[in-house]
Amino acid sequence: MSKRIKELIKLDLDRYEEKIPKYERRFLKLLRKCQNSKGFLSYFYKFQYIKHCQKRNNEFPITVKVGSGLYLGHTSGITINPTVSIGKNCNIHKNVTIGQENRGERKGTPTIGDSVYIGINSVIVGNVVIGDDVLIAPGAFVNFNVPPHSIVLGNPAKIIKKENATQGYIQNKIK
Repeated sequence: MSKRIKELIKLDLDRYEEKIPKYERRFLKLLRKCQNSKGFLSYFYKFQYIKHCQKRNNEFPITVKVGSGLYLGHTSGITINPTVSIGKNCNIHKNVTIGQENRGERKGTPTIGDSVYIGINSVIVGNVVIGDDVLIAPGAFVNFNVPPHSIVLGNPAKIIKKENATQGYIQNKIK
């Protein structure tokens, strides 16, 4: 395993304060190995990753651009479009959908900034930009741009400006 893969895995696992469940640890390790391996090993890791995703009902393609320090609060029911971009120090919880809009002015997929907390059952769709330090509350439906330092809640969603919006929600940020 290359130094780069080991470093990414360590940065992801360092975000967890408590002991990380075995299946979440395995998911993160396999994701990073799939995204950064070449040759025969990449096929082996991809096979293992696909099996793991199917078991947990996840659609989290290895083509998703994910920054370091990813935190997954329960790896089940997560659906992410393959062309999504996610910054560093992001928390994604179960039953989250980050998807594509196929028509209209927001045709495309989201770009998510750094230090973003995405709560349980949240949906983010379309060619939208989610700024840094944004908290998306559980159950929120987001199909519009969100400025940095904001809280998004409700359906239809509303934006509340707040400095340090993710304070207390995103621990152990990596630099």
